[in-house]
Amino acid sequence: MGRPIRIYAHRGASRELPENTLPAFRRAIEIGTDALETDVHATADGVLVTSHDPDGRRVFGVPRRISECTLQEVRAWGVPSLEELVEEFPGIPINVDLKAPAADLAVTLLRRMGREEQVTLASFSGATLRRVRALGYRGPTSLARSEVTRLVSLPAAAQRGPLAPPGTAAQLPLSLARPWVVRRCHALGLRVDYWTVNDAALALRLIAMGADGIMTDDPALIVPVLRGG
Repeated sequence: MGRPIRIYAHRGASRELPENTLPAFRRAIEIGTDALETDVHATADGVLVTSHDPDGRRVFGVPRRISECTLQEVRAWGVPSLEELVEEFPGIPINVDLKAPAADLAVTLLRRMGREEQVTLASFSGATLRRVRALGYRGPTSLARSEVTRLVSLPAAAQRGPLAPPGTAAQLPLSLARPWVVRRCHALGLRVDYWTVNDAALALRLIAMGADGIMTDDPALIVPVLRGG
């Protein structure tokens, strides 16, 4: 394909193992993905842990909210902390979707660990990402939902200089899988990653369209297709 394509394991190898757990992330790297995607919520004692849902009901059968549990309690379900995840995979790009207004916790942690450049901070919330940037986060950030809307609704010429998109990565839903969208993102200096892609033919079409990466629940299917294995 001639250019480096990033394959993110969406919540780890989540088609095979419980999502957002260390075994799922380890399996994804074993398969050959070169990036990880996860979500985080904060525990009652102020620790970010890797979970898409605000509670443990769907994945672990525990109907308790993470925000009401300590790290020790949540870890007993099989949920690691964000710090554990980042420590285990040095040098692996990690995309972290802030599901709660946890910008301060995330920036403080990653700065202390010296891992800002490794971790892209993402959120649907514009307020959360504005706070990340206001804190002087040195790593990449995605575009919030409102920023994506602006990206596709205004002409590219109106998005230059001080009006340029504030993030560095456009993480887009499949509804925006259009060649002109990819071209616009690249013209504005944004990398383009699509989610969530679990079909091999679709993955190939997206890369042919110019996407820089995809997020998949099924790396065992997608990696051989895109890596030629």
